[in-house]
Amino acid sequence: MNKRDTLIGLSIAAFLAVLVSPFASPFPDGLEKVAETHAFLEKGTSFWKGAVIPDYLLPGLKNERLATGMAGVVGTLLVFLLSLGLSVFLKKRTGAESGKQS
Repeated sequence: MNKRDTLIGLSIAAFLAVLVSPFASPFPDGLEKVAETHAFLEKGTSFWKGAVIPDYLLPGLKNERLATGMAGVVGTLLVFLLSLGLSVFLKKRTGAESGKQS
């Protein structure tokens, strides 16, 4: 896959994140619903002390649909960058290991 294909795919993913994320369900997911039902939601802990994008709304934007859409774009870009970094790391590591065997 070349850079052009990657950029096209990333653009489509970001466009879909903006277009589709404002239509996400406002209701809690299954795990959150069980935690609410059994009254332990507030006791939940996380290794991360603060959410990066709390409630899928980008902080600082007053328009909720825009804040949700932009949160989708930020999330898409973060996942892309993390995946890219991991793939570069693994490619270098695999290349180094194959060079040792020769």
